[in-house]
Amino acid sequence: MTYRVEGARELRRTLRKAGDDLTELKETHRQVGTFVTGRAKPRTPHRTGRLGATGRPGATKTAALVRFGGARAPYARYVHWGTKKMKARPWVTEAAEETQAVWERMYHQGVDRVLARIKGV
Repeated sequence: MTYRVEGARELRRTLRKAGDDLTELKETHRQVGTFVTGRAKPRTPHRTGRLGATGRPGATKTAALVRFGGARAPYARYVHWGTKKMKARPWVTEAAEETQAVWERMYHQGVDRVLARIKGV
């Protein structure tokens, strides 16, 4: 699942011109990723609990990330998205959709903090 923020590219371009390295926006992405991960973990389908234990947030200067799986649970994407033989159980997508109003507000507040640092805004 991908959410597109309209105007994010222009914001990054403006910030680069203003000399900002977007570190503060990366922290906002980390907060959003942490929030959604926290809401997704209790929903994780489980038999042994191994899959839920792999949930972790991530962040870049341009995106908030929610990851489940890895070497300890390489089957995470198949559980989430399903296969021809297995029904999808999109717990991460559902958590993100149900909490969208909250994390969007978090994102807007972070963007506003960054914009407040730019002279003339």
